[in-house]
Amino acid sequence: MKTAPLKDQMTAWRHALHRRPELQLDVPQTAGFVAERLREFGLEVHEGVGRSGVVGVLTRGNGTRSIGLRAELDALPITEANGFAHRSEHPGKMHACGHDGHMTMLLGAAKYLSEQGDFNGRVQFIFQPDEEFGTGAQAMLNDGLTERFEMDEVYAIHNLPGMEAGAFATRVGPITASESLFEIRVTGQGGHAALPHMGVDAITVGAELVGALQTIVSRKLDPAQNGVVSVTEFVTDGRRNVLPGQATLSGDARALTPKTNTAIEAGMRQIAEGIAQAHGVTAHVSYETIFDPTINAAAPVRAVEQAARQITDAVDADCPPKLFSEDFAHMAAAVPGAFILMGNGTTGAHARPLHSADYDFNDATLVPGSSFWVALVEQQLRV
Repeated sequence: MKTAPLKDQMTAWRHALHRRPELQLDVPQTAGFVAERLREFGLEVHEGVGRSGVVGVLTRGNGTRSIGLRAELDALPITEANGFAHRSEHPGKMHACGHDGHMTMLLGAAKYLSEQGDFNGRVQFIFQPDEEFGTGAQAMLNDGLTERFEMDEVYAIHNLPGMEAGAFATRVGPITASESLFEIRVTGQGGHAALPHMGVDAITVGAELVGALQTIVSRKLDPAQNGVVSVTEFVTDGRRNVLPGQATLSGDARALTPKTNTAIEAGMRQIAEGIAQAHGVTAHVSYETIFDPTINAAAPVRAVEQAARQITDAVDADCPPKLFSEDFAHMAAAVPGAFILMGNGTTGAHARPLHSADYDFNDATLVPGSSFWVALVEQQLRV
């Protein structure tokens, strides 16, 4: 693989990034590290795009086509449970999703392409802040990302624990889901625990809502439509011997299409209104979509499959969609693009779930991942 000579250097970069995780849009050390490396490679570097994003531009020849490659700068507010030498040095912060590895693969590709790249055109290396909370991609777009750095196509990779290390998977159409946060506030009449008939306690109504909300997916959606509704928090103002008058249910809904997301919201409002009316209480529903579904375009997916087969035979170009969410959705909506999954491994810390305190990105995938980026650029910007 073309980037194999960079393995040790990339591993050192990855460990350095892992040791100093930063959150959301506040990523000065991480963005500075990336910008410094890109300048060392001779790229044209733009900092502060979308407040803290970095874009490195590499041009070769007189080609007019341009390709965008995205990685994420941010980590998660998690206290790391690993004990290895490169564990987080920032308490309460951890690269528990592999963004340190994604940055490193893109840096490795940038170094190789700047020194030996066989292509004709322009590559935009996009390093985005705040993927985890879903504001970074739109912040960069609002700051003129696609106008200032024109792209014919845009791509992003995300590692996937439990999948063979270095294998690739993608699909045409929806590949990751939307995420919507909901809150249902029930207002009843609290009172004495020994005299429940004198009021309508909110906890009983809330408990009924928790069960009824599960019928949205099981009974209100077409079985061919994928969706998830999860109540994740249930808070009341009740106390010992005091029936609550207020209850708040909060949670998370996922959908692979806007149509399904709209159906989930409508079902939720209908159920909350009906149950509240039956009990003589009020229920106020708020429903906010934070992430849109990521929709892969057909031509970029074909390009991904062709480039990935230069790296490995383990390529699935029609994988099942995933119900986690990805901020890359905004970029793929602005420019034809493809989101790619790459296996992180099936054993040990490499197989532990994303966002877990004992997860770690697999350094063995740095070479295949960065070599894939090189193959894709040289394929799409052929001399």
